[in-house]
Amino acid sequence: MGMTAGNGHYNSPKRQRRSRNRHSPIAEINMTPMVDVMLVLLIIFMVSAPLLTAGVPIELPETQAAALESDKEPLSVTIDVDGKIFIQDAEVEFDDLVVKLTALSENGFKQKIFVRGDQNVSYGEFMRVIGHINSAGFKSIGLVSTSETNAN
Repeated sequence: MGMTAGNGHYNSPKRQRRSRNRHSPIAEINMTPMVDVMLVLLIIFMVSAPLLTAGVPIELPETQAAALESDKEPLSVTIDVDGKIFIQDAEVEFDDLVVKLTALSENGFKQKIFVRGDQNVSYGEFMRVIGHINSAGFKSIGLVSTSETNAN
């Protein structure tokens, strides 16, 4: 009767190859759980980032000037309503101000320094601090204010 030699579908090499691949591990990564985790982390960081920018509480004067664009965070000198001076969030004495600014500045005397002063601080005290920083050699000194919210 009729026998076929080698054309049967059970003994074909293609069929054997497929059965070996069926039991091998899959080398694909399921992206859905990773995307879910990344979205959760993104939301957590978006919520917590504004909470990390706590500083010295002062009332900044208002102005109509536009905000400056900056790549990295400059050093911030703050004068509060009581006349206390802070570098970032650490309180410093007036005589130690230049020494600590020089130690903290990454670019030497070209480092940008922003001076924030409470609107109730006297102009003389404010200018005394700016003059002290400027006389030490720092030339890039900026003033910080909040934008006006006038409904004209």
